[in-house]
Amino acid sequence: MIDLDDAIEEFWQARHGGPYPLEWEAKLTQNDAYRISLALLDRHLAEGRKQAGWKVGLTARVIRDQFGLPEPLFAVLFEDGRWESGVSHPFADLYQAGWENELCLTMGADLSGPDVTEDQARAAIATVAPALEIVEARGPNSMDGLNCMIADNGQQRAFVVGDASPFDAASTDLGAATVEIFLDGESQDKAPGTAVMESSAVTSISWLANKLAEFGRTLEAGQAVMTGSFTRQFFIEKPLKAEARFDPFGSVVATFT
Repeated sequence: MIDLDDAIEEFWQARHGGPYPLEWEAKLTQNDAYRISLALLDRHLAEGRKQAGWKVGLTARVIRDQFGLPEPLFAVLFEDGRWESGVSHPFADLYQAGWENELCLTMGADLSGPDVTEDQARAAIATVAPALEIVEARGPNSMDGLNCMIADNGQQRAFVVGDASPFDAASTDLGAATVEIFLDGESQDKAPGTAVMESSAVTSISWLANKLAEFGRTLEAGQAVMTGSFTRQFFIEKPLKAEARFDPFGSVVATFT
């Protein structure tokens, strides 16, 4: 049995600069890691920081294979991490960063697990927007630091969002969407929406609602959800322009100078 209060305090201090404390990895269960992350969310909220929603990570098998990680995870999105498409951000401000291409869904109704179905998830979605997630590896990108990564908010740094479109549950098939990835204007990769959760971004929503219920949390109306990358993660090792073109939802762009 560990003292979670001690772990929470150490991870809280790490959030204010520097890598997270990897010495906890051998001591934490995944359940512990989520409890730490949610305790830190509550501290942020108490200090006036606003939550924008949630992210679901490791949804594409190609990313799980890339880092040797076995299943999706969730983490928190903050309002001060929401960037609009077209943003230009200093490269030097990033720490071991990468970017992923995702659909950002906004909820139109609450979803309370543990038994949320995909039909219920689909009916609760209000809008869909093209998006990029900006991640930072503050520890190893491997199973060696998985629980500490979860406790440290799942690599989340920021999310870049393009123009949102109304979501019609009866006619919009997120699995039929496609994305093409561009780096400095050159095509890098293409993938279908079915790469997310081996189904579609709707499955990310139902998984998230049910996973949050394990910790007494609800996916709330108005919250944004970054639903996971279609492709592998790309690294930001030098100044660059990242773009994802989603058919039929439009494009999203971020430049790091």
